Amino acid sequence: MFGAPIAWQTDPMSTIRGARERARIEVTAAIKDEARRQLAAEGAAKLSLRAVARELGMVSSALYRYFPSRDDLLTALIVDAYDAVGEAAEAARDRTGGPAGPHPGRWLAVACAVREWALAHPHEYALIYGSPVPGYTAPQVTVGPASRVGQVLIGVVRDAHRTEGLAVPPQDPLLRAEGARMAADLADDLPPAVVVALVSAWAQLFGLISFELFGQFTRVVEAREELFRHAVHELGRSVGLLDGRRPGGGAGQVSGAGGARA
Repeated sequence: MFGAPIAWQTDPMSTIRGARERARIEVTAAIKDEARRQLAAEGAAKLSLRAVARELGMVSSALYRYFPSRDDLLTALIVDAYDAVGEAAEAARDRTGGPAGPHPGRWLAVACAVREWALAHPHEYALIYGSPVPGYTAPQVTVGPASRVGQVLIGVVRDAHRTEGLAVPPQDPLLRAEGARMAADLADDLPPAVVVALVSAWAQLFGLISFELFGQFTRVVEAREELFRHAVHELGRSVGLLDGRRPGGGAGQVSGAGGARA
């Protein structure tokens, strides 16, 4: 009767630690939710730990145990936003065929998922793709999450390169060295001209979304989804997605599975 504890007995300290961890997770989530509400109401520049604590009925010193500074809270919100849009892009890629394609369809699905996330979360989109927050410098921890959408787009093009080839765009002589550098950093298995086109397409994708979200299309574009889909299709062609067609004339070489590497 005084032997080892039977299997169903638990360590009281382990139970206490588990309860504390759950409580910490819940409080952290509540702090972030209130901070997002303040972002929507006041903007990132006016985010205040004291105001968040006041709205949650906490003393400021208690909140500082979760986020020592405003910048720490901003960083957490930024990482969450990048992860959320990255997850949306990855999910769209995964449910629209596999590595064998259809590659233009996967490209379009990813872009549309990013746009839909932005329209559903405009204040979080503005936090990561809008004006910089005065006095805030993003730390290294944000770099990985920030790259997720770009990595999805690169992956779609890489799959096309491996399975059916790419219509490699002509290389701008002025960007030859920069293209080689970017290819070495971002995707050394793709032709440098394709990587240059990918970076341009990535920037234009978010430019399209930002113009729509921040009102630049007002009184200019009414069929915004249709324009977006058309523009994204053209961006796909610019990076070499074949869309069932081989390039003709001066459109460039076919690289990868469909031809010799450019």
